[in-house]
Amino acid sequence: MEQKQFVAVQKNADGDLTAFKTSDGSLLLYEEALQEVLAGSIANVSAFKGKDGGTYIRSNPDNRKDNNLDQLPLF
Repeated sequence: MEQKQFVAVQKNADGDLTAFKTSDGSLLLYEEALQEVLAGSIANVSAFKGKDGGTYIRSNPDNRKDNNLDQLPLF
């Protein structure tokens, strides 16, 4: 089974990511997306633990800016 990818994002007024659209057309709220990332279902991203103890989604470093989560189109 091929992994899905995030293709678009939603952000709140502060610019924080709140939802994701995947390559198969699914719409995931942040917590749902985080669970998919932790399960290994989403390509090119990983989860990390922040200084505040929370777990967050980030793009895997690959020296490309076009696939960074903050650079994806809004939906």
